[in-house]
Amino acid sequence: MSFRPLPARGTAALLRETKPLKALFDEAQRIDRLQRLLESQLQPAAREHCHVASWRDGCLLLILTDGHWATRMRYQQRRLERQLRGFEEFATLTKILFKVQPPAAPRNAGGRTLELSVSAAESIQSTADGISDAGLRAALERLARRGKRSD
Repeated sequence: MSFRPLPARGTAALLRETKPLKALFDEAQRIDRLQRLLESQLQPAAREHCHVASWRDGCLLLILTDGHWATRMRYQQRRLERQLRGFEEFATLTKILFKVQPPAAPRNAGGRTLELSVSAAESIQSTADGISDAGLRAALERLARRGKRSD
């Protein structure tokens, strides 16, 4: 008995037939539309630092990249509320909440690289020569070898 996967279905068919997926897709489109409206009212420098997280019951939650931008946006909060209420989508806006969430740091696939000068590697090696603890000596020797390879 062999496993036969179901035939692949098109994106449009999945969205029509799967209600949770359709709801998620519709919400993503709605937030994207709100983001574009928000960006139209922000200063160009602030656009990359301010993102719509949710819009529910007259409350707009904005995610900002750092405390600096959160402070700047709080100073502009009343003006922004007034301007956004002019759009049909934000007609019932009562308050704007700000939350700071720094962007995720990109992961280095190779890890940290260590660069030592030749003189630093020689100094570490001479220190290792005077150590009686075998584990510590081996660690220092490995460190010294890495430094010598990079130059």
